[in-house]
Amino acid sequence: MHPYWFRWIIFITAAGAAALSPATSYAGEGSLFRQENSGWFSLGTRNTLSLFNEMPEEGMGVGIGGQFRLQLGKRLNTEWYFDYLTSEVGDFAQRNDYHIGWSVMYYPGKHVDFSRLLQPYLILGHCFDYTDVFEKDNRSNHADRLSMATQGGIGTHFNITRALDVSLSGQYMVHFGKEVAADKQVGHTHIEVEDHTHAGGHVLLTVSANYKFVRLWGRE
Repeated sequence: MHPYWFRWIIFITAAGAAALSPATSYAGEGSLFRQENSGWFSLGTRNTLSLFNEMPEEGMGVGIGGQFRLQLGKRLNTEWYFDYLTSEVGDFAQRNDYHIGWSVMYYPGKHVDFSRLLQPYLILGHCFDYTDVFEKDNRSNHADRLSMATQGGIGTHFNITRALDVSLSGQYMVHFGKEVAADKQVGHTHIEVEDHTHAGGHVLLTVSANYKFVRLWGRE
């Protein structure tokens, strides 16, 4: 019997594949890698807020990072990113998270047009997360863990030009692994990795600025 987190990953992956599969089935759009807008390589910078975190007394997380995009077809884009997020745990500890991951972006609707102001999308992805929680007054008192996560949500591009966009997305991220716990006791801050595995989630709001630098393949 597979552990529950493995079954969750299979379910989310299958659901995402089912949702994104129409990207290659629209009549008249041609094969995936020869479609309009395919082949564009973009670079960007991003800022992220982490909300509704499950760790007791943890405040809002604030992060900065970078990303690149590689568009595979007219309706299918990919995003590869790194985030560094930090948050306060009460007045006694700090949590740092490092995300390295990727997402698939699907452009729904009858028309996909990067010359208009708004181009909405669905987004679904996966990441690896390194978490380090430490006492503010004693950095050596800490605990860390590695985990993986899946995330999904919606977003839109605000197209400044056909090459430059500002993007806003909201996603729910579910982590699979052991959580780090921190609590303030009399004369001591206790920080440890819990001995059980569970799924815990939080909301991510991301704003990014991106520029299409070069087209690696595709038609004009």
